[in-house]
Amino acid sequence: MVHQQRSQAWLSPSGDTEDTAGMSGLLAPRLAYFAGVARTEHVTRAAQEMNVPQSTLSRAMVRLEQDLGVDLFARHGRTVSLTTAGRTFLASVERALAEIERAAEEVRADADPATGKVAFGFLHTMGAETVPGLLHAFRADHPRVRFSLVQNYGEAMLERLRAGELDLCLTSPVPDAPDLVARRLDEQKLRLVVPADHRLAARRRIRLAEAAEETFVTLEPGYGLRRITDDLCRQAGFRPRVAFEGEEAETLRGLVAAGLGVALLPPPTVPRPGVVELTVTAPRAAREIGVAWLADRPDTPPVAAFKKFLLSRRGNLLPA
Repeated sequence: MVHQQRSQAWLSPSGDTEDTAGMSGLLAPRLAYFAGVARTEHVTRAAQEMNVPQSTLSRAMVRLEQDLGVDLFARHGRTVSLTTAGRTFLASVERALAEIERAAEEVRADADPATGKVAFGFLHTMGAETVPGLLHAFRADHPRVRFSLVQNYGEAMLERLRAGELDLCLTSPVPDAPDLVARRLDEQKLRLVVPADHRLAARRRIRLAEAAEETFVTLEPGYGLRRITDDLCRQAGFRPRVAFEGEEAETLRGLVAAGLGVALLPPPTVPRPGVVELTVTAPRAAREIGVAWLADRPDTPPVAAFKKFLLSRRGNLLPA
């Protein structure tokens, strides 16, 4: 009858599902005590090893058995031995405690000022030159800090930032959201990229309105550069006719070289044959690059150091 009452105490309001979150929260503080007693098979010796009063340990074990509704120990005077249920429970408890210890070591290591980790996201277009240069410069003073690097488009990175998967990200446009802190770091000119045999290829400068009848290749909707492209075309008085959508700026350059359209793109890392890149004189074609992080989230020392470093590069983030 007693066992039935204990079991019923852990039913959800619907009466048919065990409240495992509540049970784990109740049991967790006593698991290390249980493992210590099981290891020594002696309450007094376990209390001495764990530096807790014997009475506290004895009460914890009795309460643990009461909460579970099973006997974990067979008592023999001052010594104890595990029951079958106790051995089954111990195997899982030891795995759980080992996993907790591993997790604690991992978060301590990630927060270490000298050897900790920074989860850093950035745009695909920053991966070939900008980010490697930044990391090289930062590690001159922080040679052992580790990085987890993520390349993605802006909205996806902000989602991962909010999910706690990233500490910082370089993105464009610079986000404006109440749950984020964002700082403008630099500006990158955009060019109209046309095939080498295009009617405009002999030009050096162009007003974007002159490309109103052209077919465009662009990044997919949701990418920051796509929003900027659409907005600049709108300012120039037209809506671009899009033939191809992609995920990489250099893929778009290849499509342009193949004569499949024109594109508004940041400068390439190395010149691409088969295309000509024109300066856009109107409207002003540029994108802002900024760093963002989640508001009200405390930084570990390595994250704080890298954030300070990025902010110090304001106006000098991109390669000359």
